[in-house]
Amino acid sequence: MTMHLHHPALTTMGKRKGKQKFASSEAKLKQEALKQEWEQNQKRWADMSKPRAMSLPSSKVALPVLGPPPGRFMASQAKSLDTGVTGAVTVKQTQHYTGDRLLGITILHKSCLQPVFSQEQAIEAAQMRR
Repeated sequence: MTMHLHHPALTTMGKRKGKQKFASSEAKLKQEALKQEWEQNQKRWADMSKPRAMSLPSSKVALPVLGPPPGRFMASQAKSLDTGVTGAVTVKQTQHYTGDRLLGITILHKSCLQPVFSQEQAIEAAQMRR
């Protein structure tokens, strides 16, 4: 496949941009202020991600009590229902047609399967336009 069929973002020429041109000196000052503010925010966010030690001594820190809320049943208290049935489950019997009315199955259009109960239905299905 040739490159002219690909999206412009998939270029192999690199992503170098030329010198940025501004419409006015005010636009340039505004862009520089935004860039400086962005760099300050990145420094502040980097400082926030550093782990900090707790300010209180460890003896004064109250640890939370872990456990279920009051009124909730514990797992050891919940009992399973005993139905009294033991052993393996039996396999369901497969269903078979045991009647004598059905002659067969016809396909009318693509996957439209229909049962055929008479010779006339079979002839009509065979003569239908596909």
